[in-house]
Amino acid sequence: MLFDHPDHIDPRSGERRFEYAAGAPTVVFFHGLTATPHQFDALAPMVRMRGRNVLVPRLPRHGYHNRMTTALADLELAELIAAVKLSLAEARALGGPVTVAGFSLGGLLAAYVAQREEVARAVAIAPFLGVRWLPRVVNRSGASVLRHIPDLFLWWDPVKRERHGGEVGYPRYPISAVRKAFVLGAAILEDALVRAPLTPEIVLVTNPYELTCHNGLVHELAERWRARGAAVAERELEGLGPSHDFVTPRRDSRRRARMRERVYPALVEAIVA
Repeated sequence: MLFDHPDHIDPRSGERRFEYAAGAPTVVFFHGLTATPHQFDALAPMVRMRGRNVLVPRLPRHGYHNRMTTALADLELAELIAAVKLSLAEARALGGPVTVAGFSLGGLLAAYVAQREEVARAVAIAPFLGVRWLPRVVNRSGASVLRHIPDLFLWWDPVKRERHGGEVGYPRYPISAVRKAFVLGAAILEDALVRAPLTPEIVLVTNPYELTCHNGLVHELAERWRARGAAVAERELEGLGPSHDFVTPRRDSRRRARMRERVYPALVEAIVA
């Protein structure tokens, strides 16, 4: 992918391609902030088994050998959008209709594609449009608020710290990356007020017990799209309990089994239906 020196990239964190057949529909997955294409190692093969080519690009400045890298502090929205457009070009070159799906930050990118690009279907899974525990009025000004806060790196898990997340992906994230996600989310919501999305079929998938992302803003985006005549489905995944990441493959056998039985089949149907 663009913007990264190849020597920095952990081979385990590179792009995934699961090819089915030339001319078959193609699904592009976008992973979350600090994650890698590994996030879809369980889900992507299940989608391929439904007759789809699958591309899982690595987002810029992600997937480095050094899990404590500060590279994400330099992440720019222009890089993310360029990476999205490059991935769409690769998918379209395979000849079939294109579906885009993404989780968290990747869900935000899927929402961007739904609004600004013409693909067959967009599936935004727990898209980051704001922080769950902040009021909407604060979320709307999130980018402005964070601009006045030093660009610190925060641990995903303050107890495990650098041990969080296994061997790939980063255990911490910079405030500046969250601010830029706020900027993109606000732009999508504002754009949805004045024009219809270019993608004809959109699915928004949420966990009713979401811990991180603001489901109310996801619903608000759905309503704005519907007001412009778009076909938008909202699907809540039941039985997950309080959590955010219900996509990344788990080491715990019980959680892994629950995801295979409940979560992944529902996501596959949202993507290929």
